Amino acid sequence: MPRRQHITLLTIIGVATFLGISFVSIFRNNAEGTRHPDYLPQYNGPSGGLKIDDGILHGEATAPKLENATLKAELGNAAWKVLHTMMAKFPDRPTEEDSDALKSYIHLFARLYPCGDCARHFQKLLKKFPPQVTSRSTAAAWACHVHNKINQRLKKDLFDCSKIGDFYDCGCAEDEQGKSKDGFTKLELEKEGLTRGG
Repeated sequence: MPRRQHITLLTIIGVATFLGISFVSIFRNNAEGTRHPDYLPQYNGPSGGLKIDDGILHGEATAPKLENATLKAELGNAAWKVLHTMMAKFPDRPTEEDSDALKSYIHLFARLYPCGDCARHFQKLLKKFPPQVTSRSTAAAWACHVHNKINQRLKKDLFDCSKIGDFYDCGCAEDEQGKSKDGFTKLELEKEGLTRGG
């Protein structure tokens, strides 16, 4: 009897070991598995770029109301610095992918902004004044226009958008003849056409 139990136990262990090794070897060689070290997600779309679902870009802002006025003001100043500097560094002649990336970033920024009321208001502005991203100057002019719409709502002074290129300079590069400090040609604002809904 004991010998039969040992044989049965060894058979069960052998079958379990065989199945375990087979299972691991099948998935170990499968580079498409998300746990494989060589796994890289594949995205479909033009240029192989990531296309974010419209529901993600335009979903409802979920952050709670930010009650601390000092923190809210500091957050707002830092956020505008990031946005305006980003526009100032945007390419003069962006690729379609560059423009899609900036537009997506702006919409995600609005959705995820840590001040819920601010985020929801910014999302309403984006519906009324969609991001203009065909060039650096149009992107910078658009951001200044939207910033002034918020300043107007908050009863703050409006900013002279013709000075936006000088005001938001990151100082990242040396001066070159004919170029601004950032190595790009000087920012000249131009109108792209209608900014309200089209």
